[in-house]
Amino acid sequence: MALTFAGKTRGMHFISEELEHYAERHTSGSSTLLEQLERATWQKVINPRMLSGHLQGRFLAMLSALVSPRCIVEIGTYTGYSALCLLEGLQEGGTLVTIDINDELDAIHQAYLLQHPRAKSIDRRFGDALAMIPTLEAPIDLVFIDADKSNYINYYEALMPRVRAGGLLLIDNVLWSGKVVEPVKEGDVDTEVLVELNQRIQADERVENVLLPLRDGLMVVRKV
Repeated sequence: MALTFAGKTRGMHFISEELEHYAERHTSGSSTLLEQLERATWQKVINPRMLSGHLQGRFLAMLSALVSPRCIVEIGTYTGYSALCLLEGLQEGGTLVTIDINDELDAIHQAYLLQHPRAKSIDRRFGDALAMIPTLEAPIDLVFIDADKSNYINYYEALMPRVRAGGLLLIDNVLWSGKVVEPVKEGDVDTEVLVELNQRIQADERVENVLLPLRDGLMVVRKV
């Protein structure tokens, strides 16, 4: 059964909640730490729907396990749920660099993210991700982008040269609650950027890509 907090079921629904709950019931379980973090996010943090949640979290964990990355870069840590999922596939001796603009999240990171047995593999950074990306060691094996939508194209282009051939970039919220197929309202920069990003990736000869209608849309990009 999907976890429900304050009368709201987590996630965005492009299929019925009944089918989404069925999918979750037939997906491997997550750790106690992840369950505790999810509950704390819904209880204590503004905009808890930003959390990846169980179904997407297990998908991130599975892709990470398949890639077996030595270097993961996450743009947008939020409370750390997706970072913990990605960490599951990280090679021993590898590093997960996770960047967020909001250092007010430090307390919840300390309480949950940094309680993971492999917390020493996590390199948390706070600040402007675009300024930090050029300083990251390459090659990067796996990227997850889930931050300010207005900079998605900038993040994509800045990270692409640093990702190894065969590496993956995962980009969240690319369906943007269905707005990408509707007329873009004047001044809606986020939707404009997401529409352009999806078109740019589709035309990018450097990659293979699949846009999955998972949660709010997840673009899976493989650098060829």
